Amino acid sequence: MKWFRQVLAVTNMNLLSITQRFGSSLVVIIGIAGSVAVMVSLLAMASGLQSTVEGTGEADRAMILRSGSSSELSSVISIEEANVMANAPGLRQLNNEPMIAFEVYTVVDLKKKGADDTSNLPLRGVDAMSFAVRPETKIIKGRNFEPGRAEIIVGRGAYDQYEGVELGNKVTFRNAAWTVVGVFSTDGDVHESEVWADVKVAQSAFQRGASTSNAIARLESVSSFDEFAIFIENDPRLEVKVENELDFYKNQASGVSGIINSFGYLVAIIMAIGSIFAALNSMYSAVSTRLVEIGTLRAVGFRGSSILAALMMESMVLALSGGLLGAGLAYVVFNGYTVSTLAGGTFSQTSFDFAVTGEIIMQGLILALIVGFIGGFLPALNAARQNITDALRSL
Repeated sequence: MKWFRQVLAVTNMNLLSITQRFGSSLVVIIGIAGSVAVMVSLLAMASGLQSTVEGTGEADRAMILRSGSSSELSSVISIEEANVMANAPGLRQLNNEPMIAFEVYTVVDLKKKGADDTSNLPLRGVDAMSFAVRPETKIIKGRNFEPGRAEIIVGRGAYDQYEGVELGNKVTFRNAAWTVVGVFSTDGDVHESEVWADVKVAQSAFQRGASTSNAIARLESVSSFDEFAIFIENDPRLEVKVENELDFYKNQASGVSGIINSFGYLVAIIMAIGSIFAALNSMYSAVSTRLVEIGTLRAVGFRGSSILAALMMESMVLALSGGLLGAGLAYVVFNGYTVSTLAGGTFSQTSFDFAVTGEIIMQGLILALIVGFIGGFLPALNAARQNITDALRSL
């Protein structure tokens, strides 16, 4: 109990005297805040992208691509294969029609707002069944395109990110003019980064003939997936593969978000090393100016271990202050901030919002405390081992 009282007394004295060392303390706080802010921001970027892509899809839906294709962009499905798949078991029915949609997926060039060069924008050719398979799709502005006409509807994310996609505008893709007639939402998933058009018009405009890129199917139930997949993948007339829609988009997200995560940790560690040296310098300076205080405390019976613990507490408080400042800045500036980046495998832009979650903030605070511990330990240990006589001679 006596040891704890000593630690609290010295800690209180140290914290009250921080204002006398405001400059050096501020260097530590700002250095750690910068490290934490960078790490939290980059992890929030990865979290937002992963949440957007992985949030796409339902467990009772299946994606069908050409065997060997890693994305919709490189996949091709012929009309003959489409006819076979439409009769597969396990498909949900809508008005006696199988709920499977065959779509065209490609990328087009369009300028992002404020950019000089064009970026890849996904264009998806869909039909009425595509909307039935994805009931989360809602027109939130304007109207839906009319079948057989060169009209497009723009996802909410693409609408916010790209130039020239206001309602009524005409945009040119591959020398063909398209009229923007609506804006749609799909509950914040990856499809909001796309533009949609009638599949027949897209086949003609992009010279696809009767072929499509992929198929998406709605199943009778989640348990129907195996029956459907076995039929599709074992039919000799088909050269396709089947994947649960949730798994498909999870795999699409893992590569890019993993790279961003790794980059975030790497940059944070590099900056944290600099913060450690700043903390070491500050704490050594603080100890050197308080040698008389430390010697006096030791002379009146304070233990070296209590001095060590109290100085460590001071260092950790400074580190935690920097961590909270950095995490708070990252949250205020970046949480909900909309950006876009290349999606894995498609070479097209995907819009998403930064997501500063509680878990990410906790990781930032842990980084701050590690920096504070490392930066404060050696100076505190040096102070705890200080010879009483040598400390008092500095009077």
